[in-house]
Amino acid sequence: MTSSVVQLLQLKSVPLAVIRRQASPSELSRVVPDCCGLVWNAVRAQQAKAGRHVAIYWDGAIRLEVGVELLGPFTEQGEVVLSATPAGAVASATHFGPYSGLGAAHDAVRQWCKANNHTLAGPNWEIYGHWQPEWNTDPSQIRTDVYYQLAR
Repeated sequence: MTSSVVQLLQLKSVPLAVIRRQASPSELSRVVPDCCGLVWNAVRAQQAKAGRHVAIYWDGAIRLEVGVELLGPFTEQGEVVLSATPAGAVASATHFGPYSGLGAAHDAVRQWCKANNHTLAGPNWEIYGHWQPEWNTDPSQIRTDVYYQLAR
């Protein structure tokens, strides 16, 4: 269930540790979790402090970066490299429920932008809430925040 509320926000860039990939829509349900796990392994190996999982979709060809928010120093390791979320004006919605329903949140933001004359700048991203044990029995509580960068 996606929140029907779309918000207009100004965000600062957040540093990330990511793996870069290109994927088809049918591969995302495998690629995103796999990359999250690989990045967490690198973060843990360095005992770096990290936050939530993030997936940035840079373009329609699904060139993406998948990883975690960095809360301290991190040294690039193999294919795990430094990046950051885009900064500036964004339109955002929160999705509660299984990841398979995330399309509704993306649709809500795009429709809101069109109705309110906001032009999308290209990248969009998802920030996944820290997994809670109760989500195993009640997936309707799973939280994912969806962001679309807006043109200036």
